[in-house]
Amino acid sequence: MVLPDRKPNRLKNYNYSGIGAYFITICTAEREKALCDIVGGGDLDAPKTVLTYEGQIILKYILGFEKVNGAHIDNYVIMPDHIHMIIRIDEPQASSTRTNEKILRMVAAFKRFCNAEIGRNIFQRTYFDRVIRDERDYEMIWEYIETNPAKWENCLLYTSPSPRDYAASR
Repeated sequence: MVLPDRKPNRLKNYNYSGIGAYFITICTAEREKALCDIVGGGDLDAPKTVLTYEGQIILKYILGFEKVNGAHIDNYVIMPDHIHMIIRIDEPQASSTRTNEKILRMVAAFKRFCNAEIGRNIFQRTYFDRVIRDERDYEMIWEYIETNPAKWENCLLYTSPSPRDYAASR
């Protein structure tokens, strides 16, 4: 099987080893809707997430990021088939300038621990990261994370749950 070439998602001339904030998105394997259900959304009821067993494990390890020296999770949302996080690095690295090894190691460890506790590979092999360039960018991403559950049904990637999804949730 021939895989398509991936377009690099790194900023040219950006020092990924320094202090900064990153917008991280991690998707489930095959976009399986296994992490939560979105409930509510009526006129007076804002949509919210109700975590599944797998989602509760994910939350445990997101909160565990606070134990990593020099890194913090500023905001996050667990969606049915993906996770968004703002990870802030407060301590510079002396190593590579090509990739932020701290982010790479954190995400790899996060996925490894979650997969081990869940008992299967729940995540896609890769993840998406974006450098948060300034305060305005940070605020826009924060707002996006906060409002993501309300946009779930309108998301272009959203498909109606199959009967299998309903059966699994009961």
